[in-house]
Amino acid sequence: MPVPDPTVLYPFPEQPRVILLKPLVKVPHIEIGDYTYYDDPEHAEEFVTRNVLYSYGGERLVIGKYCALATGVRFIMGGANHATSGVSTFPFTIFGGDWAGTADILAGIPSRGDTVVGNDVWIGYNVLVMPGVTIGDGAIVATGSVVTSDVPAYAVAGGNPARVVKRRFADEDVERLLRARWWDWPVELVTEHVRTIMAGEPWEVEGIAGENGLLGGGG
Repeated sequence: MPVPDPTVLYPFPEQPRVILLKPLVKVPHIEIGDYTYYDDPEHAEEFVTRNVLYSYGGERLVIGKYCALATGVRFIMGGANHATSGVSTFPFTIFGGDWAGTADILAGIPSRGDTVVGNDVWIGYNVLVMPGVTIGDGAIVATGSVVTSDVPAYAVAGGNPARVVKRRFADEDVERLLRARWWDWPVELVTEHVRTIMAGEPWEVEGIAGENGLLGGGG
């Protein structure tokens, strides 16, 4: 049986709650990598409107390849921020009319930049990701977490606010995996070595990358 086509919305039609996001998302401020999927029994195709909130500004949401997003994962974008430099946080400007002249105040709100999710990241049920956060390659974010700060590569984070609860591998093994970057391999090579990717050791994955001239410089 061939591997799933990354351009097809439903990778297995018998499970309509699971969709690949890259063929779904067609807006310039969201970038999704191949094979990243979202699971939702009712609103999977509404990911852009229900799960990426307040995307009014110039910030982007970038999600890498082979990520797994559970039901209810939401990304709060920079447009949710209110000015806090004065007495009130009420956004008078957005209502227009005589209040529109305060646009310079909203324009002065500091931006935390793009929200970036690496490759091979698993984000659990009902996780909330705040603006400008980076979640590193291979990370896991536990169910119900609120991610307010960066999560390192191959870390497991959880809680509100989310904190690193453990590292999945030793530092030297993380470096091996970041050099190997298996998610950038041709899909044929991934398919050939999928058992090693799923259940092998970091040095084995690194070795495959080296044998195929795909070893990079690390994170």
